[in-house]
Formats: sequence, C-alpha cells, structure tokens
Amino acid sequence: MAKISKSGIIGIILASLVVVASLLVLGCVLKHKMHGHQGMDHAAHEIQHHAGSDGVMMLDGQGEGIILDQSYARANGASAKAGAAFMVIKNFTDKDDRLIGASTNVAMKAELHTHTVDASGLTVMGPLKGGLAVPAHSGVALKRGGHHVMMMGLKQPLNDGDVLTLTLIFEKTGEITVEVPVDLKR
Repeated sequence: MAKISKSGIIGIILASLVVVASLLVLGCVLKHKMHGHQGMDHAAHEIQHHAGSDGVMMLDGQGEGIILDQSYARANGASAKAGAAFMVIKNFTDKDDRLIGASTNVAMKAELHTHTVDASGLTVMGPLKGGLAVPAHSGVALKRGGHHVMMMGLKQPLNDGDVLTLTLIFEKTGEITVEVPVDLKR
C-alpha cells in the first residue's frame, strides 16, 4: 500500500476546498439567473431582494407622487386567455395609499392577484382581497410568484414587443395609466 505524505494530504484537502468553493459560487450564479435577474436593473433587483415578505421596501432617493416603474406584461402562448402585468410601484408621497383595482384595453377584466400557500402546502393564485397597501415613502413590487395584475379574457394575443395600456386605480391618488411592454423573456 502506498504511503501518503503530510504535504500530499494537505494538497488533497486544499484541492477539495477549491472545488467546494467553486461549486458554491456556481450555485449562487445559477440561482441568480434562475430568478430572472439577467437584464434587470439595480432598482428592480433591490426591490425584489430587500423587500419584506409583503413586498414593501423603504425608498432611497427622491421622486414625486406615485411612480410606476419596471413594468412589463406576459402571457403563455398566442392562444392564452389570461396574462399578467408586473412592475414596481413607488410612493414618494407623505401619505399611505392603496392599490384597489386595474383595467386594460387588452382584456375583458383585470384584477389584483397574489399567490398564497393553502393548508396542504400547495401554492395557489387568486384575487387579492382589500387591495394592496402602498405605504408612504415605500416601494411595492408586483412580481412573478407574488402580487400582480391578472388580465382575464384577453381580446388579443400578447406578443413580445407589443405595448398595452394599463390603468391602476388607487384609493387616494385615483387612476394612473401606464404603457406596458410585453416581454415574454422575463
């Protein structure tokens, strides 16, 4: 049987540590890409990763009023009967507000939806009862797997690059209309 020196054992241990560290870095990179962050700007990334479980984050920087940022919409295929819109809502005012409804030109109905976990541990999507709080000086992310605007009864396919009109209805601010690009890659 071959005898291994102390330096040989140390070399094997060091090589193993390098392999483990490389795998950890690779895992982090893959996880980051799987969560859809490629091409996402820093502000949207910060909202997604630093918001609480309710999606609310305190805003840094300055702005005025309520701003709809990073908006995009998608549907699964040309024959889809429903689609969803996502964005970051930034409230730069001194007053809390609440998103209470939505409408769009591309669907018969638009509702605020969210994902929840039922008693059996299954994730289900459904209407967000009571609207969505948008606290003063905070941002709220509408994102895949969380709160979003569900567009039901699509009147036309949502093709990559199309633009739809979406109106969000706030309790205090009233209606804000935004042009939302369809981005099937996000």
